Amino acid sequence: MFVVKTGMRRVLARKPVALALAAASLAATAALAAGGPVHASATQTAAAPSSAICTAPAKYASLAARLSEDIAAAIRGRSGHVAIRVEDVRTGVECRYNEGHRSHSASVVKATILAALLYWRQHTRTSLTSTEKREAALMIEYSDNDAATYLWNDVGHARLSQFVKAATMTETELNPGGYWGLSQITARDELQLIRLLTEHNSVLTDSSRAYELNLMNHVVSYERWGVPAGAPRGLTVYVKNGWLNDPVLWVINSIGAVEGHGRNYKMAILSYDNPGEQYGINTVQAIAEAANRDLNAGLPAAGTPLAPTTLPGFLQGRPDEALPTAVR
Repeated sequence: MFVVKTGMRRVLARKPVALALAAASLAATAALAAGGPVHASATQTAAAPSSAICTAPAKYASLAARLSEDIAAAIRGRSGHVAIRVEDVRTGVECRYNEGHRSHSASVVKATILAALLYWRQHTRTSLTSTEKREAALMIEYSDNDAATYLWNDVGHARLSQFVKAATMTETELNPGGYWGLSQITARDELQLIRLLTEHNSVLTDSSRAYELNLMNHVVSYERWGVPAGAPRGLTVYVKNGWLNDPVLWVINSIGAVEGHGRNYKMAILSYDNPGEQYGINTVQAIAEAANRDLNAGLPAAGTPLAPTTLPGFLQGRPDEALPTAVR
C-alpha cells in the first residue's frame, strides 16, 4: 500500500479476532466442509485432509483431488491462519477452506469501495467526476490510502452498505467509522465480489465491470504479488492485495481472477497472524501458485509462469499509520 510519489498513509489493524482457521482432525474436516469453525494452534496452520478442500464434477474429479493435495501442501506447517476460495468456470472445480471466517480486509476492501462508487453512479445515472476517476486509479493501481479515504467518504457508509447488500456479500461487515482497512471480510464474500466483476450480472453493468477490471489489470508491478504468482504470462490477471500489521503480526490478503486462452478462474486468499510481511506474502503466493499450475495443466501454452514476488527492500516492513487508542 506504499507509493513513493504520493502522500500515502496506511491503516493499522487492530489485532485480528483469534479465529482458528485450520483442520487437524477428521472432526475438524467435517466442520470445515460444513462451513463451521475449525480450531488450530495459534501459531501454526495445519493442512486439512486434502479431500476436504476442492470438489468438481466427475469429469474433473482428478484435477480437484490434485489441487486439494497441492493446496494442503502449500499451507502445511505455515504459521498464521488462512481462508481460501477458488472457482474455475471452465471445469467446475471449487476450493473452499475456512471460506466463511472473518478477518480484517486491509486494502482489498478498496475493490469494494470502487464497486460501490460505480453502483451508486449507475443508479443515479451520473458519471464519475474527474476527481473520482483520478482517486480510483490511485486507490486500485497504487493502493493509495488517501484516495481510499476520499472515496470511502465520497460514497458514504449508507451507499457502501447498499452495494454490499445488493452484491449479497452477507458476511462482510464494513467498519462503522473511517477505518476501512478494519472492515471484516470472508473469502466467500470476496469471491462473490470478483464474480460480480468478471461475469455479466444485474448488480454491476458491463461498463462498470470493465472500468474496475482495467484498473485491477494495471496494478503497479511491486504490488502484483499473490493471485498472479505462477499464472502464465500470456493470460490477463486482475488483482487487488491488502497488507497491514497489528503491529507485530501481519494480515496478508489477495483477491483476483485469471482469464484468456480458455481460462476463467477466480481466487480469494486471506491470511492473518503471519509473523512477517514477506512470510505472509509467500504463504499466499504458494497457494496461488498451486491453483495457477493445476488449473492450467494440460491446456495450450500461454507463456511462462509469473514468478512469485519479493518486495523491494524499501517497502519491506513499512510501519502502518497508528490508529487512535480507542480503536486498537
